[in-house]
This record gives sequence, structure tokens and C-alpha cells, in this order.
Amino acid sequence: MDDRIITPIDQMLAERACERIIVDFIHRLDLGEPSSVAELFTPDGIWYWPHGDRRIEGREALSAYFASRPSDRLSRRLMTNILVTVESATRARAVSYLTTYRVDGYAGGMIEPRLPANVGHYEDTFRNIDGSWLLATRTVFLPFGADTERLPSGTAART
Repeated sequence: MDDRIITPIDQMLAERACERIIVDFIHRLDLGEPSSVAELFTPDGIWYWPHGDRRIEGREALSAYFASRPSDRLSRRLMTNILVTVESATRARAVSYLTTYRVDGYAGGMIEPRLPANVGHYEDTFRNIDGSWLLATRTVFLPFGADTERLPSGTAART
């Protein structure tokens, strides 16, 4: 463990870098290329969902896992209450809350609003490797959740 004392500026920069990863993860899932979230992890990074007993380890496996989302999935996640704790110059942890709106079978346009598919929180650990902060572990806890709704085929998009 790195017990070196870090300056307040370095602590603030580390907090911001970790917050950015948390938000970038969500943007990549919802608006970008889902498989690219693997780039935000350390080479041996882990994504874990205890309830679903899913543990994905390593960038290649993470990329394949997140790339396997249905191509017709529409999702939007809201991230709040992001609290990063810097433990040293090379280690940090965070807790953040998420609300996910999600449907499969999306063909474009605007659809009627839905209730959230799940609400929960992430517990993350980060490592600074060669000056870059990366996710080491991401564990998701979903005390409120449901299966992803599939829109009926032929659902007309509202405009």
C-alpha cells in the first residue's frame, strides 16, 4: 500500500478522475459503444453483481460481456451521490447511486415513459497505474429491479 501523503490538490484531482470514470462508464453504455467500458478498467479489472452471481474479469471478458447487450436496447442511467474517497496516491474507492430506465425492442423515436428498470448503487475501487486512474473493481447492488421490458413489435414511435 502506498502510504505517501498526498497534497489536497492531488487528492482533488484523483477524486475528479474517479468521478469522470463513473460518468464515462454510463455514457459509454447508454450513448456510445458498450464494449468500450472495458477500457476504463485495469487489465485485471472485475465487474461483479452478487445477486445475479455474475463476475466478469479481465478487459477482454469485460468487452465481450458489455458488447453482448441487445442491439435494440434503449437505456438511460442517472448517476447521483458520487462519493470518492482517496486512500493513497494509488488507491481510491467510491459509492454512487444509479437509476436505470431500459427497454429492449427499441426501433427509434420517442416512447411512452416507463418506471425505472432498477435502482441501486455501485461500489468501486480504483488504482492509479502509470498516472492514470482506472476501475479495479465495480460491484453493483440492485435492491429495486425488474427484468428488462421488451416493446411489442410494431410499437409506433411518438414524435
